[in-house]
Amino acid sequence: MELGANFAARLEPFLLMSKSAKGAAAAKLIQDATAAPGVFVFAELLDMPNIQELSTSEQYGPYFALLQLFSYRTYRYYLENKDSFPALNSAQITKLKYLSIVSLASERRVLPYSLLLQELKMDTIRELEDLIIDAIYLDILRGKFDQKEQQLEIEYTMGRDLEPGQLEKVLAALQNWASTTASVLEALDKKLVEVAEHHKDVRRETELHEELCMANLKEVQERLKESKQSNRKIGQYPTGGSGAGDSMDVDDSPAEGNVKIRNRNRGPSEAAAAKQQRKRNRI
Repeated sequence: MELGANFAARLEPFLLMSKSAKGAAAAKLIQDATAAPGVFVFAELLDMPNIQELSTSEQYGPYFALLQLFSYRTYRYYLENKDSFPALNSAQITKLKYLSIVSLASERRVLPYSLLLQELKMDTIRELEDLIIDAIYLDILRGKFDQKEQQLEIEYTMGRDLEPGQLEKVLAALQNWASTTASVLEALDKKLVEVAEHHKDVRRETELHEELCMANLKEVQERLKESKQSNRKIGQYPTGGSGAGDSMDVDDSPAEGNVKIRNRNRGPSEAAAAKQQRKRNRI
């Protein structure tokens, strides 16, 4: 459930009583509403006709200012303008401190303890943390303590009533936020288009590279195949002739044994002539 979802229902009895309360009764009604447990929004009560009448009353004007204080102002503002308001009891002071934390959280997400102690005029961190824990249990805010850094990290808070004239500021801030968001979305769309185009280019280049690699691979395979076929043709013998060894005609020098055999077959005169020739050759 959203924080503060039942706060409006808590105000309903005071709205009903305000229809008939005037003067002192209306002032007493404001005192009761600002001190009542669980009542943290007051805009509807502030707009009631009988309550509005108090704004022009010199006697009860401070009570109308008191209701404005609880609607959209802070504890620091109360201390600075204390004479303009009726005296507050302890319940009212505690409630105003809760609402002051909400106002501070609307300006910054992380609230240092030093800032809270100053704004709420509290003396110790233990007292401050107890106040914040109570606010969390009352569904006024959600957050967590960072005791090492001495700060409160806000996650979510209830909404407070808007001060007159503040609505225009909120609308201007929202319009500025919408414009900034639109610019960011436009920049993101352009970036997405650029990324998509880059992805297409990369994919196209990858496909071309793969095609080129496949063509080169195919060409290399064809060349290897042609080279193998050529080597096979060179290594084959001619079909009509004898082997290479048979085609060669080499006159081998006769061995010495063959010479002797031949000499034996020669006649004596031939043998003597050959012997004489060898002697000459030696000389």
